[in-house]
Amino acid sequence: MFHKIILVGNLGKDPEMRYTPGGQPVTSFSVASNRKYTDSGGQQVEETIWFRISVWGKQAEVCKQYLSKGRQVLVEGRLVCDRQTGGPRTYKRQNGEMGTSFEINAETVRFLGQRGEGGPAEGGEASPAAAPGTEEEIPF
Repeated sequence: MFHKIILVGNLGKDPEMRYTPGGQPVTSFSVASNRKYTDSGGQQVEETIWFRISVWGKQAEVCKQYLSKGRQVLVEGRLVCDRQTGGPRTYKRQNGEMGTSFEINAETVRFLGQRGEGGPAEGGEASPAAAPGTEEEIPF
């Protein structure tokens, strides 16, 4: 079996990096993806879905270094179900309403736009070659 999810959205907060007991870096961040549509009554509706993203290895280090809250990204990866429910994670918002978020193990993270401070140029990809100042960028 095979599945892949591709989404574009904005980071809800700065990424957080940690290391597994084996020394593998993993960076986590949340991405909000918005959808606007007109309902059957002619009203404009805006829907936001939150995704929790986990990025591993060198790509995790690059994401931690260059991503920040508000930055737009394209994420390709696989959906991870909640082990207890078999579906998305549910939680209670501060206003008392229920919400859901989906967990994604990212295979690729591409930096889009220039929202916020710093970061590589538009369309950069979170890989060692995409990080400014790497040896691949030296012209000699």
